[in-house]
Amino acid sequence: MTDKFYITTPIYYVNDKPHVGSAYPTVAADVLARFYRYSGTPTFFLTGTAEHGTKILQSAEKAEQNVEEFVRENSAKFSLTWGILGVAPDDFIRTTESRHEAAVISFFEKLKTSGKIYEGQYEGLYCVGHEAFLKPEDLNAEGKCPDHATRPELVKEQNWFFKLSDYADLLKQKISSNEFVIEPETRRNEILSFLNQGLEDITISRQHVKWAIPLPWDKKQTIYVWLDELFNYCSALGYPDGEKYKQYWPADLHIVGKDIIKFHCVIWPALLEAAGLPWPKKVFAHGFFTIDGQKISKSLGNAIDPVELAEKYGTDAVRYFLLREIPFGQDGDFSVKKLEARYEGDLANGLGNLFSRLTTLIAQNLDGEIGEKKASPREFDEVNVMIQNLRFHEALARIWEEIAWANKYIDDTKPWETAKTDVKLFTEVIDNLAALLYEIAKKLAPFMPETAETIRSALSAERIVKAEPLFPRLK
Repeated sequence: MTDKFYITTPIYYVNDKPHVGSAYPTVAADVLARFYRYSGTPTFFLTGTAEHGTKILQSAEKAEQNVEEFVRENSAKFSLTWGILGVAPDDFIRTTESRHEAAVISFFEKLKTSGKIYEGQYEGLYCVGHEAFLKPEDLNAEGKCPDHATRPELVKEQNWFFKLSDYADLLKQKISSNEFVIEPETRRNEILSFLNQGLEDITISRQHVKWAIPLPWDKKQTIYVWLDELFNYCSALGYPDGEKYKQYWPADLHIVGKDIIKFHCVIWPALLEAAGLPWPKKVFAHGFFTIDGQKISKSLGNAIDPVELAEKYGTDAVRYFLLREIPFGQDGDFSVKKLEARYEGDLANGLGNLFSRLTTLIAQNLDGEIGEKKASPREFDEVNVMIQNLRFHEALARIWEEIAWANKYIDDTKPWETAKTDVKLFTEVIDNLAALLYEIAKKLAPFMPETAETIRSALSAERIVKAEPLFPRLK
């Protein structure tokens, strides 16, 4: 495996509430963190919230709330939602925390000594929704940001700059050699193509953004919020001297949305290089959901609350669907109809049926007792490799092949008949099926921790009873 594993999600803007699109990468990161923890690898899993910038301040004003109160309340919604979805991070970082601000200031002071920082005048089109500068070619025919349908502001101000243009060749070399890994390949190619067009220097400060961290050497300026946010990956570990920072940095994997790969695959490693810090090892960009064929948007009001889904279908059913339905890294469509089809077919009729049949056979024919736990009669260790490579849908499909095999085996062999004619053969069949189901639960544990624990507990009990349905039929 590896000597340690440090995984991060994007940090989420608190001007919005959690929805199924933000739950997707967070659940994926939790699956990987659980997988490595179960293997015995020292693991650190980070998520959190981004709380600075004009967009946040405007949202607080619109809500008629003090900005500190606004960010505190909305950050808590993310933390609560992740808990309900069974997500168990080792830390939840908020960019308004003093530990984060102190680490960012320390980093920027180090950056200032690199010789890569200079003062100049900047003019550009600023999209408040993205908290980022856009180029004219990024806009639609009406001159608006295509994601937010708003016209960006023309900003002209005196700022501090970072010599990003100095790092194009180094970035290309490390990405091409896979020393710095970007996946999936489409995103790697996108970054290489972007680098081939040449890099421009970037502004690292703003003159008129007040809800942000002050630039340490020029208090009239604040740190550009995207750069403050990127540093959460180090600040949460206690940069520069914390024990966790020494143990876990560099990150083994940043999971991000495909819309923010330039920040993570170009700007972030260049800043780290300038400060003499190690680069993250890998960035993986997931795809986006549409909802019933439409983009998730506030104006359409079609964002789906993952808490409501968990309350109706169960936490593990939601976790299963998110990672089974769509190959991680590709775009896909979410619909309640598809979720219910997976629930009924894969979960209730597949895994739930196998669990119910096996516990019933044991309770009714063996007085609830089985022999010592044995090795699974079937092997599917390729699931581990699939999980490590973020091929979650393939891993789950492979596990379900075993579930289908076991259900068919019961149909074909009719062990309830053998129980009356050959107890020894029946016992052997049941022991093998129990061993297989136990192994299925073990492989499922990162994805569906509650379900896996229910199965393991039931099969480990002194007296096995007919189990309650794992996935009750939908009403």
